[in-house]
Amino acid sequence: MPSQTTQEKKIERQLALPFIHAFNMSLRSIRIRLGRSLIVTASIVLGIAFLMSVLSSNAFITGIIEKGPENLKISLQQNLDEIRIRQIWLVSLSLLVCVVGIINAMLMAVVERSREIGTMKCLGALDRFVVELFLLESSMQGCVGSVIGVIIGIFATFVIYLFRYKGLIWTIFPGDLLLKYSLFSIILGIIISVLGAIYPAYVSAKMEPAEAIRREV
Repeated sequence: MPSQTTQEKKIERQLALPFIHAFNMSLRSIRIRLGRSLIVTASIVLGIAFLMSVLSSNAFITGIIEKGPENLKISLQQNLDEIRIRQIWLVSLSLLVCVVGIINAMLMAVVERSREIGTMKCLGALDRFVVELFLLESSMQGCVGSVIGVIIGIFATFVIYLFRYKGLIWTIFPGDLLLKYSLFSIILGIIISVLGAIYPAYVSAKMEPAEAIRREV
């Protein structure tokens, strides 16, 4: 007769769905709750757009210092340290607000989906699977929101510097630096989205099935 540990492992294999099924369920949940998903995505877009605008501004300033005329180099270098310190504080606060917004939206999603979560757990869904669903949803929203935020941030900064420095921007355009900052911002946006969803995912996974099904939404 197999041991209890062997039986538990067998049950776990039976109840744990493949990753592709979890991915499809996450996409379906995003489509069904499009309004809630847009709130989460919008908070990511705003946070990453602001971050990317700051990084793009630094990239253009670096380009001007390296390739621009001497008078502009001296003017920018004098206030560079003060500007960057102020930017770090502003970006940190905006990303903190972004994380809080994600946590709030995901917690509301837990309340809205309590019966769905309870039903899944009654049918044998593991806590790990429920956590996986929430983290997949948040990472997909984070990826989409970060890409949109990066595009908005670069475009807005480019337009501002184009009006300020005219044709000089084309001469000093820091393409490599902008690409590096873009990849950094997208990865950071996904990480922030996942971090913001960890606590709501934990709350949803620990819900008692019977209590979740009875809960009024």
